[in-house]
Amino acid sequence: MKKSVIKNPIDRTFDEGVALTLEARNYIAFHEQSDRKSLNLPDCLHIGYHHTRVSARLIQIMTWLLAMKAVNSGEITREQFQAPAFALGGGPECTDEAGPDMEELPQGLRSLLERTHKLYMRVARLDEQVRGQPAHEIDPAHLMQMGVTALQVAH
Repeated sequence: MKKSVIKNPIDRTFDEGVALTLEARNYIAFHEQSDRKSLNLPDCLHIGYHHTRVSARLIQIMTWLLAMKAVNSGEITREQFQAPAFALGGGPECTDEAGPDMEELPQGLRSLLERTHKLYMRVARLDEQVRGQPAHEIDPAHLMQMGVTALQVAH
């Protein structure tokens, strides 16, 4: 009989980010060429721009989640995590929700744009909650509770 492992919200979000990263990689590696065959250069550049947005979101998401996992495992301190280097970045290219409604984009890319945006915004809410407290007041149990709250709000 297998034991069921209960994962905390950060680990579940990390797993979701890994799966989405692999899906994006496979889409770009295998479907992009067929999607672009009948397009002119400006349309190809437009699609490339949106691929970059998907990639930028995933890089920011995974970097932040890895840092949070490092805090939870004691690899870095809470004070180190509060440094700007560990803040979620990406700016307007990552927060802009445009894309899923653009009929000129391939459906696979529109789906990736929508799902990476939703995941990015969930992680952004977590980052805001974590950074809203002084580092000495944050403990791993509190981080997990905040993760539950932010993830529940997002769904």
